[in-house]
Amino acid sequence: MPQTSFVDQPRIVSLLPSATEILHVLGLTPFVVGRSHECDYPGEIGDRPICTSARLNPNKASADIDQDVKTLLRSALGIYDIDIEQLKALQPTHIVTQDQCDVCAVTFADVETAVATLAAPRPQVISLQPSTLKEVWADIERVGHHLNMDATAVIAQLQQRVTQVQQAVADISSKRPKVATIEWIEPLMGGGNWVPELVELAGGENLFGTIGQHSPYLEWETFLDADPDVIVILPCGFDLDRTRQEMKEALAQNPRWQRLRAVQQGRLYLTDGNAYFNRPGPRLVDSLEILLEIFHSSSDGAISSKYKHIAWEQLAL
Repeated sequence: MPQTSFVDQPRIVSLLPSATEILHVLGLTPFVVGRSHECDYPGEIGDRPICTSARLNPNKASADIDQDVKTLLRSALGIYDIDIEQLKALQPTHIVTQDQCDVCAVTFADVETAVATLAAPRPQVISLQPSTLKEVWADIERVGHHLNMDATAVIAQLQQRVTQVQQAVADISSKRPKVATIEWIEPLMGGGNWVPELVELAGGENLFGTIGQHSPYLEWETFLDADPDVIVILPCGFDLDRTRQEMKEALAQNPRWQRLRAVQQGRLYLTDGNAYFNRPGPRLVDSLEILLEIFHSSSDGAISSKYKHIAWEQLAL
């Protein structure tokens, strides 16, 4: 694990889960003094004070959450609040945040406004904005640089695992399946940013979404016409249990799902999109390995299934 070399130990507040995981892989978790309400990995982070809250109810159905998000954005309101009094009490030297998605975490503008209220010396703000794996590696390096850590070995280990997946795919002679990743169930959204890249690296042919671009809304006729071989459900913010609940309701209420070949042939897969696919940090490599299992675990037992029933499952109809 990387070693710190601070004269004065930093006091870090992480305002998004992927940043917390980047800090962890760099060995910096002991210096995290505050977190967002969504930061839940590693487990030890759970005892740190919470500095954010959501303005919407995450327990609503998918369609209702989507409508609430749109209403908040149209009203020029952020989806999340920052607890400025908590920040003042924590006196951070560094705040790690993002400027990639207004729906995923507090906005960079809100962080700047909050920081402006803090007494001098004000914390250094480290803002992340990844949309591809290469940019995730760059963010890990950036965080390490700002906190006096050498991230070279950490990044090399992650890249080596990616290479191992590519080698495993090269050794499998099966046809590349046509894959639809679904980031939101109602309304339909395809996977974007790094997700199409993960699909291709894992040996699939990505049908929707473009590498490095935000997740697209999908029309049902487009979905039906594409008729994917494999469908992977990875809703942003939903764990495996919640994804199962939402998907079973969708199958019961929308008969169009039954017309899809992947559903008919039992190649509809549910994942923990919250813990894996929607956090642009080290566990995107875990996400890549999950896709490898989903696409190829039946290929003569060549690919093991260490994540099955933990991070993904096949939906039995």
